[in-house]
Order: sequence, then C-alpha cells, then structure tokens
Amino acid sequence: MGTPRLPSLLVLPAALVALVLALAGCGGGGDSGPSPDPTAKALADGLSSGDLSKVAFVGSTPTIVQKQYAAAVSGLGAVKPTVTVSGVSKSSSTAATATLHWTWPLGSGWSYTTRVPMQTTQDGSGWRVPWRPALVEPTLQPAETLSATTVPATRGDILGPGGVGLVTDRPVVRFGVDRTKVGPAAALDSARRLAQLTGIDVASYVKQVKASGPQAFVQAIVYRQQDAPSGLVGRATAIKGVDALADQLPLGITKEFAAPILGSVGPVTADMIKQNPGVYRVGDLAGISGLEARYDEQLRGTPGVEVDAVGSDGKHRKLFATKPVDGTPLKLTMVPRLQMLAERILANVAPASAIVAIRPSTGAILAAANGPGNNGYNDATYGRFAPGSTFKTVDSLALAKKGVTPSTPVDCPTSVTVNGKVFTNDSFYPPSANGRITLATAIANSCNTAYINERTRLGSSDLVDAAATLGMGVDHDLGFPAYFGNVVPPASETEKAADMIGQGQILASPMTMATVMASVVAGHTVVPQLVTSVHPDPTSPTPLTSAQDAMLTTLLRGVVTGGTGIGLKDVPAPPVIAKTGTAEFDRNGKILTHAWMIAGHGDLAVCAFVDVGTTGAGTAGPLLEQFLRGAHVR
Repeated sequence: MGTPRLPSLLVLPAALVALVLALAGCGGGGDSGPSPDPTAKALADGLSSGDLSKVAFVGSTPTIVQKQYAAAVSGLGAVKPTVTVSGVSKSSSTAATATLHWTWPLGSGWSYTTRVPMQTTQDGSGWRVPWRPALVEPTLQPAETLSATTVPATRGDILGPGGVGLVTDRPVVRFGVDRTKVGPAAALDSARRLAQLTGIDVASYVKQVKASGPQAFVQAIVYRQQDAPSGLVGRATAIKGVDALADQLPLGITKEFAAPILGSVGPVTADMIKQNPGVYRVGDLAGISGLEARYDEQLRGTPGVEVDAVGSDGKHRKLFATKPVDGTPLKLTMVPRLQMLAERILANVAPASAIVAIRPSTGAILAAANGPGNNGYNDATYGRFAPGSTFKTVDSLALAKKGVTPSTPVDCPTSVTVNGKVFTNDSFYPPSANGRITLATAIANSCNTAYINERTRLGSSDLVDAAATLGMGVDHDLGFPAYFGNVVPPASETEKAADMIGQGQILASPMTMATVMASVVAGHTVVPQLVTSVHPDPTSPTPLTSAQDAMLTTLLRGVVTGGTGIGLKDVPAPPVIAKTGTAEFDRNGKILTHAWMIAGHGDLAVCAFVDVGTTGAGTAGPLLEQFLRGAHVR
C-alpha cells in the first residue's frame, strides 16, 4: 500500500480572505461601529468636574443623573475627584465595559476603580451609560451616599524657651449645632437661634451650617472655660440640636498674650475651604491669623479621614480611613514672664503702644507686646512710624565714621532754616544747652538743630550705611511680620535735614529701634529672631568698630546721666544707656507727636513706643523704666 496523499491546501484570493475575516468579526468583540472610548472619556471628565451634560445615559437625562451623582457625593464636602479611564473593553458591537480609576483628595488619597457597562444608542451612532451608584464606588448601594468625617490630628503647641507652652491645649466650652441630632431644615432654625443667643453674625453662621455635612458639628463660638457667660450652657442646649462641648483648644497663656503675633485657631472659613478643598472641610479647626495661620501646615499635622457609605436608615459602612499624623511644635524665643510684664505695663495706655525687648547677645526677641489701643494690629514688629530723635543714634554713628567724637564742638541754635524750611528744638529743650556745645551735650539734650547742621559732613548714602550697620533699613524674612524700617538717600537738602531728626523719609517699627539699641549693646549688627527655626541669610553691612561702639555707648550713657533719659539714672546696675525721641505727624489735619524711648541694660535692649504722646521722656520713658525694673526682678 502506498503512502496516502495529503489534500492540497486551498489558496483563496486576498479579497475573499478579507471578506471572511470581516464577517467573522461581526459575531464577537469586533471593531465595527463607533468607538466607545470618547463616551468613556466624557464620562470620566464629567465625574471629575461634576458636569455630566456631554454624556448620554440609559433611561435618564444628564440633568437627572447629575443631581443623583451630586447627592451621592455631597457628604464628601467641596472636594472633587480625579477620574481617568484605565481601559475600555468592547465585548460586541453593542456592548462594552469601561474601567474608571478614581482618586479623591481625602487623607493620604482615596483611590479605587469602578467598572461601567456601556451600550450603543438605539440608532447605533454612539454609546450610552446606565446610571447606578456602583459607578461612583463599586460597593455603593442605591439607598447609600458617601460621607467623609475628618479625624483631627493633635495640633502642635507654640513653645517658648525651655519648652513652656505659649499656646497649648487649654479647657474651653464649644457651642455649636450638631448635625447628627437635627435634620437639615431644623438645623438652620437652630443655627439662627444660637447665633442670636451668642451675638455672632446670624447669616454667616446659618450659611456655615447649611453647607455642612450630616455628621458635622458646626462651631458657633468658643469660650475659655472660666470665661463662659453664666447660664449660657443651659440656654444654648435648650435649642434643638445645639451642644455645649467641654473640650480643649490651643490657646495662649491669657486671651491677650501676644495675640496679634501668635494669632488664633478657629473654624475654617469658606475661602480657606475653597482654596484648599483637599485640606480643609467644614467644621475643621485651623490657624486663621498670625503665626497660627502662617505655620498651620506644620502645627496642624495631617488630619485623618474616614469615608463611610451611609444608608437611608443612618447606618454607616466604612469604606476608607487614614490615621492622623500629629503636628510639630513651633518654637519661639518669647519669654512669657517678660511678655506678660510688657502687656501689663501697656494695659492702661489708651493710644496705640508697644514694647519690644531683644537679647543683644543672641538677637532673641524676648517680648513683643502691643497695647489695647492697637485694636489687634501688630505695631510692635510691623508698625511704620517716624522714630524721631531715637534715630540720632544712627546719625551719631554716621558722624563717628567721619571722625566726629563726643567732644567735637557743634552749633545748637534755637532754629535753623534749610531751603526755607524752619526747624526748631522741641518746647522742652533747655535754653542753657543752646549755642556752641559738644556732640555729647547735643545728643544728651536731643538738640535737633545741632544734628541738622552736622548733616553737611555726610554724603547722601552715609545715613543708609550707618543704619544698616545698626540693623535698620535692611529687610530679612524672619518667619513673621517684621518691618526693619525705611532709610534711603534724601532727594533734597530739606529732606536730608528732616531725616537727621528721624522724620522726613525715615520710618521704623518698635522692633527696628530695639534692634538699633541691641546692635550698640552687642557691638555688632544684630538681626532679631523670634521663630527659632528661621535663620535669615546674613547681610554684610559695614561692620561696627570697637571705637565707634565705644563712642555710641558713651553718648547714650550721657543721655541717662545728664540728659532726657535721666529718669533711668537710678535703675540698678548694670549702667543703662538710652535715647529718647519725639516725632511730629499729621492726623486729620492735626499735628500730633509719637513718643519713643530706647534703652540698653546689660544683655537687654528695649524700645517703648506710644503713638500719641507728649515727649519720649515723659510718655514712653516711664513705661520703659517699669519694664527694665520688672525684667530684673525674679
């Protein structure tokens, strides 16, 4: 028997092969008809933005589905997801499945995937999506909605030297509407009644409550435990859904303690939520002013979050959770005893006022107190005022660089005219110190005309250079609002004359003038520091020589032993050096006077300032003296 022959292979024409393959594709996941990809992309984009108007749905309209979607995710607050298409699988010419990847900016990031069945439209020209809750989250049931609850981190303290708590948790009573205890409509009425009872803005609080989730406690007002008005707890909790919660919140040592600088912690505002929807939610607490706001990210840490599916019966099913990471403390140089001493001294000063104390050896700001007349503004480190004759400290250094000594003769007439502008000494200037006197006598008695006459020794940039040597007029980022003053070359002789007496273009904050004195005491340029983690880039002003510093110390000691600062003469050792200052300014057509005094006492440099006073010696001097005496009492 021979070997059987194999059948010959049938060779088909190429056109016929193509036809056979096309027909085979019609029976499975073929590529005929429109692609589902654009519809999947439109769906992902619409879920990300909340606008589903470009998506066709099975048995519903985009408007209706959009409302259902919004209701399903309303408990997540203002955050929006990022939804992308991971892939699209087409099972037939009329059916496909899109895989969507979801990421919500909640906690460390909540991510998952959902599978979306798709089908063609009746005319076969496009694709439609059947709406169902599982499209939003794979386990979500028709009667459930998503809800997120913040799990707050422990806020970091603001600490002073030795780890003492400047701002730390202290007992409070928080009044607010608990949304878990009252329905949406009744919650607004309760909010209105609570706002009226506590005296806060009604419309704003009602708006807050309306925007909150069903699990939120929406704070209306908080009191230190000892400061809550008598009977308020009972009256407030009689309102449906209102709670008075015993709690602890980060607060200063006292209500007033460095408040304009430290700032406060409170409920986040609508603007904060809008700008940082993945960070803040309605009902969260955060730093809303001062250092608490600037360092909020560091202090607040990373809050945790729990996302639940909430059924119509109110039962919760946990879907996602992250643990909070506690905040990191912020360390300051501020000494509580000295800060509170300064605040007690200023407590009865009606105009705006400030006391700033610096340790010259380190630059540490020990106190930066603002008086009640500042109306919450931080004039101590950020105010801008003409420093008057305290600026003669800078003048004296500029003159020293030109070879002038304390015994150099200078002319102190009762008045001097510069380009038609008449300058005089103040009305308290002693007539016996007029005429030909020494520079030491001129600064001790604060002779304006002598220093104005001495301007001819100085070039246009000499005051700028001298100011920089004493830490004035050169900006640094200290990690808090700090103004270092304005010293620029004069545009005219009249301006130069005014600059010599700390007016004209010259501006300073109390911190600025405390820095000037600190530089004299230290014998080198001092850059102040409050936030210990912030180390400004060093500048390179012309160094202060030992001879120049000795001259300044001699001149400023003379102010105390026989001049306008004689009120400090009996302050216990070490010897005090000082300079007084007054500066005229116009307010509403009336000429008023700023009152200043700066002093050095051992390793302490202090500036006292009163916005409206008589003289530096008469108005600011007693405040500064009280501080010096109190600072050295243990």
